[in-house]
Amino acid sequence: MSEPVFRFAPSPNGYLHLGHALSALLNFDMARAAGGRFLLRLEDIDAARCRAQYEDAICEDLAWLGLRWEEPVRRQSAHFNTYRAALAKLDGLGMLYPSFESRGEITRMLAQRGEWPRDPDGAPLYPGHAHALSLAERRARLAAGEPYALRLDIAAAIKHAGSSTFTETGAGPDGERGTISAVPQVWGDVVLARKEIPASYHLCVVMDDATQGVTHIVRGQDLFWATSVHRLLQALLGLPVPAYHHHRLMLDVDGRKLSKSTQATSLRALRASGATPADIRRLVGLASP
Repeated sequence: MSEPVFRFAPSPNGYLHLGHALSALLNFDMARAAGGRFLLRLEDIDAARCRAQYEDAICEDLAWLGLRWEEPVRRQSAHFNTYRAALAKLDGLGMLYPSFESRGEITRMLAQRGEWPRDPDGAPLYPGHAHALSLAERRARLAAGEPYALRLDIAAAIKHAGSSTFTETGAGPDGERGTISAVPQVWGDVVLARKEIPASYHLCVVMDDATQGVTHIVRGQDLFWATSVHRLLQALLGLPVPAYHHHRLMLDVDGRKLSKSTQATSLRALRASGATPADIRRLVGLASP
């Protein structure tokens, strides 16, 4: 039995809020209860949005909550070669292809088709026009420096990998528990990299978890469906499969998930107003350690 390894992996593109606190505390508490390790990882692959000031604030907030993690902290921006190697392996399997339409072009293209299937995040599935491009045309457009997205051919990937499942150690958003069949086809041909960003969240998180030996992934229910893509990538790349637990979300007064984009009150602001670490635990519904 391998040593349990848990991780908290925020993006340094804003300040932490109560939703982050719940996830971080759960991972820390579960690692301690299991006699395992707790890691902090900074998912900073998007250089345009990530800032050093937010990295510092994340570490300050977590330390204030009483969390301790192993050093050094892994930063995605230091591991581009790892992600490129994974993309090269997938490309060698014939699983990748470039698409050249912008998001706006795809939206306009689908507006003429009426109802169109959408992924679990609400985005329309890619219609697959780039499949019709010849290899010579793809190479010519790449050589010309056109913007592109590298997409995973979901149908080919599922056929190559076969069926995939994951173990849910708690209840998922629809009450799932135990061994669950992954359904990556609900995402369509997901983007794994772009010209300006060397790898997507899906690819980075899978490679990071495998590299760091993470055995238990504890994250919010909003990422439950993304696990299907992650299981497929793990199968294609021959990576170990962690156990998953998708915890409840912290919601605002309107029932929306707390997020940076909706200006959720930060832990720093709560601390400045006089809140204590014990108050934060109470606010997120966790008992004192």
